[in-house]
Amino acid sequence: MLCSQAGGEAEGAWEETQPGQVTPAEQRDIPDHGTSCSACVEGSAMAVTVKECLELQLLEVEMLLSMFPKRGEFSLGADAVPSIQRYLKNADGALPPQLEYRIAVEVGEAKVRVELQVLLPHMYPQVAPQLFARSDALHRQQQLQLNTRLVSHISTLDSGDLCVCEAVQWVKDNTLPFLENCKASSECASKEVRVKEMLQRMWIYSHHIYRQELRKKIFDCAKKLNLTGFCLTGKPGVICVEGLRENCEEFWHVIRYPNWKHISCKHVENIETEGSIDNLRLFHSFEDLQFQAHGDYGLRNDYHMDLGQFLEFLKQHQSRHIFQILFGVEGKLSDN
Repeated sequence: MLCSQAGGEAEGAWEETQPGQVTPAEQRDIPDHGTSCSACVEGSAMAVTVKECLELQLLEVEMLLSMFPKRGEFSLGADAVPSIQRYLKNADGALPPQLEYRIAVEVGEAKVRVELQVLLPHMYPQVAPQLFARSDALHRQQQLQLNTRLVSHISTLDSGDLCVCEAVQWVKDNTLPFLENCKASSECASKEVRVKEMLQRMWIYSHHIYRQELRKKIFDCAKKLNLTGFCLTGKPGVICVEGLRENCEEFWHVIRYPNWKHISCKHVENIETEGSIDNLRLFHSFEDLQFQAHGDYGLRNDYHMDLGQFLEFLKQHQSRHIFQILFGVEGKLSDN
């Protein structure tokens, strides 16, 4: 029952790829919740402990599914629960990816949507979960204060107790004052000055982008955050996103967190405007770029994109100078 319910709500699930890091901006916004015990499976005794923790995590997911049965309230990757269940049947195998999900709650009479993002270390509830509450109705400062208070509250709970349900209830009970403060500060600011917006254009380089799950995550996140740009699939992989600065920073955090290591942000452009940032965009949508590949590598999905076509694409979008920033060489177009 757990598998079918969880899989049906798989929307925007986080990618389980390779180890990564949090951006400096996001690191400031996500307080330290505790660590995820990377060496906790040395010896059979600790493996039993991990197994017991994962069993408790599945029980908590079962409770949350009953509490949030509507579509869009509880978002969980389609393979998240089955991968843990497979491990529980054969604990001698590799550890499953850390359990990740999102819970959406409505706050106040206006029913403002607040989303609680949850990442569970393998040893949770023996160690603290990583929690992050966000809402489009909150400014960054109010969101930071809310999450600081949330982590402080969770730290007062007994170690070993399941606490995600408690965290959800705390968010529902305590977010309203932050929303009201945010609304009041916005009204004062709008009366005093015309709001300036910052367009950010972020150029991201990866050794490769192949996996369908990863590509889906990239496109879903860009759509959700109203970002334009492109994703160049293959080897190398290149992503460009442009939009509001806070949305670009969130995109950067989401796609590489927790486990994408062969990726780096090569260049960032910031342009401030008092008008609409849409007038500054170089791209009208988020495009899927797939150029002709060089070479024949047999059964391996390992091929190099035609960078000449990519250089032409950059030129068409007033970004030819980016080629040297990404690859360290000046791009030259062939004569027609």
